[in-house]
Amino acid sequence: MSATRRSFLKSGLALGGIAATSQLSAPFVRTALAGQSSNSVIFASGEPLTGNWDPTSHTILGQINFEGYVFGRLTKTPMRPENPSEIQYELATGHKVISENILEWTLRQGITFHNGKPFKAEDVKATFEYASQPGKSAWYPGPVDVEIVDDYTVRLNTENHGYPATAYILLASFLPIMSAEDIADGAISQTPNGTGPFKFVEQRGDETIMAAFDDFHEGRPIIDEFRFAYMGDANTRVLALLGGEADIIERLEPEQHDTLAERDGVRVKRTVSTENKYLHFRCNKAPFDDVRLRKAVCHAIDRDLITEILGAAGHASSSYVSPVKLGGSDIANYPTYDPEESQRLLAEAGYPRGNGLPELEYITSTGFYPKTKEYGELITALLQEQGFNVKLTVLETAAWLERIYQPESGEAPGHLVDVGWATGSPEPDLVLRPMWHSSQSLITGFEDAEVDAALDAQQAEGDPAARLKLIEEGVMPKLADKVPSLSLFTSVLIHGMQSNLEGAYFYPNGPIDLSKASYT
Repeated sequence: MSATRRSFLKSGLALGGIAATSQLSAPFVRTALAGQSSNSVIFASGEPLTGNWDPTSHTILGQINFEGYVFGRLTKTPMRPENPSEIQYELATGHKVISENILEWTLRQGITFHNGKPFKAEDVKATFEYASQPGKSAWYPGPVDVEIVDDYTVRLNTENHGYPATAYILLASFLPIMSAEDIADGAISQTPNGTGPFKFVEQRGDETIMAAFDDFHEGRPIIDEFRFAYMGDANTRVLALLGGEADIIERLEPEQHDTLAERDGVRVKRTVSTENKYLHFRCNKAPFDDVRLRKAVCHAIDRDLITEILGAAGHASSSYVSPVKLGGSDIANYPTYDPEESQRLLAEAGYPRGNGLPELEYITSTGFYPKTKEYGELITALLQEQGFNVKLTVLETAAWLERIYQPESGEAPGHLVDVGWATGSPEPDLVLRPMWHSSQSLITGFEDAEVDAALDAQQAEGDPAARLKLIEEGVMPKLADKVPSLSLFTSVLIHGMQSNLEGAYFYPNGPIDLSKASYT
């Protein structure tokens, strides 16, 4: 065992708990909406809701979680590891593959938007054609043409766009359906208007306030009011739960999970998520434009020790996507902890023992993801042990969000960036293409013709079994060989909640279905 391993195992990194000095912010108090009871749920979030309300502009988890309360989708996908592609219908009642390029959806009748507009085929057409525009969103495979067969039947057609329409079968559980009228007049960026169980009321400081939708098609929620309240500090969220100022909290630290599990009046919920945590390389920036140095870093990192630090918050994984996503099985050639191989690659690249390397900035966050600072310190120490001159920069969530993406012009900050990526569908392309296809590479700046070809080939394959084979035998081994990023582990979402709140369903990408929730 190296000195670094011994020191970190003994250092008390896994110790912590609930800081008695944390203070609750004054705005987070229970006050009923006018004309309603105080039958409300306050959700303490680790991430703020910012920017406009157009779902196609959303990339951060807090925004995507919000969408689950206000908007409906054609399907729901529970995403269980034993059957990641299981589908449950929501705004649709069925689908049919007409041909490789034509996918038909039958829509549910009797549904209305929050503003009273009936939900019809025109809304599905407008949503899919708007969201799939080139440059509009990183989530979708390309433009799609939508034919309205009748008010409750649509056909998605990709014949003119070079990929199969079946790509949208799993993606249907991720794309929020918007009103055609809102898209036409631009209202989607100003006021959220969906078909979901809660309707948007107002933004009040760090609180987003929603009220039960009386005409929700599955029945009006029992809960009258839902509040999405930003509390950036994990200790503050725990204190809010224990003090009764929050009903559900997210992103618990592992030791907070252990503490709350023993407390009366509250309980904890663990969910293996769709989110993998990555150490992303700035591949378009020296020195990590050299794959040998990327591999040297990967072989210097003991991922088992990271999962020890994470405890209840981490699930070991050797894949570029979560095990609850299609193609999330472990990759045979995935980099392992091997300091000797790290030294060999450093020497081969012309930097024996790291001599001659510039200072490398490793950017991470605090307050949102569990243990980022602690395992960031571990990774920094392990890299320094191999000769890498690494400086760790720990930022609050908002400042970190400003630095993670590739800018339109100029050079991205830092050399290594810690980022998670969670999406509400088992569709692997929601991770693979935004992260590592040359047309996007949102964080890494990675460009590689072989990886692009492998990603394009699996996207173009309409048969699910054949597509899975292309992902497992083509895409994943190539990514493991090129290592534009190192996937460190799969996140386990840890929520705390009041013990008398029943009926909440926790999705593995973060949202919570409260449409059937009630207090006992």
